[in-house]
Amino acid sequence: MSVATEDVAVTGADLPLVLLHGGGPGVDAVSNWAAVTTRLRTEFDCVAPDLLGFGVQVTAAGTEGLEGPRAWADARARQVLDLLDRNGLGKVNLVGNSAAGGAAALALLAIAPDRVRRAVVMGGAGTGPLPAAVPFYGEPTKESMRATLARLVADESVHGDLLDELADFRVRQALRPGAEEAFRSMFAAVDAPAVDLASITTPVLALHGEHDRVSPVEVSRRLAAALPHGRLEVVAGAGHWIHIDRPDEFCALVGEFISS
Repeated sequence: MSVATEDVAVTGADLPLVLLHGGGPGVDAVSNWAAVTTRLRTEFDCVAPDLLGFGVQVTAAGTEGLEGPRAWADARARQVLDLLDRNGLGKVNLVGNSAAGGAAALALLAIAPDRVRRAVVMGGAGTGPLPAAVPFYGEPTKESMRATLARLVADESVHGDLLDELADFRVRQALRPGAEEAFRSMFAAVDAPAVDLASITTPVLALHGEHDRVSPVEVSRRLAAALPHGRLEVVAGAGHWIHIDRPDEFCALVGEFISS
């Protein structure tokens, strides 16, 4: 099996698993999925691109003029479609994390349902209210980044070393030219219609951490109820970062759902 950030040679008989990262400041695909890629790649061919506005795609073509969550989600859905076409991948399975990857996954299911067999979304997939304030950029320091990341886990004392390491890395990423402008535009309050969840016929598993401090469980409960083939799993003991707090349970749930 293989893992790649962009182009990939698919080696297995099963459909590839496309991993779409979350939307925090300074995130990229590799750092987002590092805790679970080794386990997932024992079962699946994995493709994990940097989404538009993040990582190597901060100022990529296709980001010009985007404003608001729906515009970014649609643009990222088109980005993923282009990735699939470029690699000759007719159909895949998806995992989408939170307000970036999760929202992009839902947008992709709406515009190209024939390209996805099953999808897993996390943390409400951006279907909840916008954050009251844009994180980190009001005080762009390592301490601010560390505090932003600490809210994503259930118990920061368990992940102290990881949070310190990620804070160093993500401050550098978040302060790259164009990163702040892109990030702020992603959360701009723009009047745009939401994805029509009732039209999505793909089976979707909505995962939510029991102790999520970013998005309450009720957001995913409503999401799963609105999807014709939606299912909710609340992961005990996990925060917003389910794959960090409970990596074994996360991989088991993904593997079971995708393979069923």
